[in-house]
Amino acid sequence: MRKSNLSSNTIYHSYTKEILQTKALQINSNAYKRIFDFILSFFFLLFIFSWLYPIIALAIKLETKGLAMFVQERIGLNGKIFKCYKFRTLHTNQKSLDKDSLFLSYTVPVTKVGLFLRKYNLDELPQFINVLKGNMSIVGPRPHAIAFHKVYAEYVENINDRLLVKPGITGVAQIKNLRGDVEDKEQNKINIQQRVNCDIEYILTWSVKKDLIIIFKTFFK
Repeated sequence: MRKSNLSSNTIYHSYTKEILQTKALQINSNAYKRIFDFILSFFFLLFIFSWLYPIIALAIKLETKGLAMFVQERIGLNGKIFKCYKFRTLHTNQKSLDKDSLFLSYTVPVTKVGLFLRKYNLDELPQFINVLKGNMSIVGPRPHAIAFHKVYAEYVENINDRLLVKPGITGVAQIKNLRGDVEDKEQNKINIQQRVNCDIEYILTWSVKKDLIIIFKTFFK
């Protein structure tokens, strides 16, 4: 039996690997979730992203040289690596991450346009392409970059449990504002564990209704 803190408070809930796997199977095999993902992502890309992309891309390229959108390898369902799409928010694409930079003071060269995109989560919009392709869902645990996941695994014992379902564009941790890294190493460990706990909570309590609530709160929080 594994005990996991399933909220940002000190409320604990015990779960077994078997229970989590059963719940994850229900999510992964649910036709309504996949149909909803496909339809919403298709219409978003066709009617919104098609005109929004040129505007955002132009703003990015006017400020800095380089591609407006980039592809980064992320860890997805069952640990499978996939190519994740994002709008570029940095002056340069960081191809490698120093391990200590995840927890120690550091300065990320974020562009002015990038700050705006991150503030309103617009940098994540290209991931609707991933949803349409089927390697992401609209709602689910956020996909970690490989370098980040390896470091997080040193501090969070149950981090791989979140890989039992498809990663999402938004999730429980995001609507609770548990996102991003901070400079304080110890606080970062706590934050990461809280985010993983939210992901486990999502798997154990998933329903189509809950997905709709998370999407609603993402847009109107």
